[in-house]
Amino acid sequence: MANNNIGPKRRVVGAHYGLRDWLAQRVTAVVMVLYTAILLISFLTGNNFTYEGWAGLFAQQWFKLFSLVTFLALAYHAWVGMRDIWMDYVKPVGIRLTLQIATLLWLIVCAAWSVQILWSV
Repeated sequence: MANNNIGPKRRVVGAHYGLRDWLAQRVTAVVMVLYTAILLISFLTGNNFTYEGWAGLFAQQWFKLFSLVTFLALAYHAWVGMRDIWMDYVKPVGIRLTLQIATLLWLIVCAAWSVQILWSV
């Protein structure tokens, strides 16, 4: 009898990755919503709408750190989403791998650039 890998005794490989990615998308989305809410509250309750006012907000160490965490969450959120899109809709392996590498490099450069911007204020 041939092993057709169906039924209750089939070997499932990588099934836990879906749950991990789903959870990562939700956690990173919550981080981004919290950051947006704090930024919006800071904007609506502030009365110094000049460059100096915004620079003062971003000069605070806790806000720099929260901004960095949010930008890293955004990069990871984008990576999971784009990786899933490439895996679902691009079937040729070479093109898919090229797109995934290009996406990963772009997100790494954007994350590094955000660090450079945050610590230059």
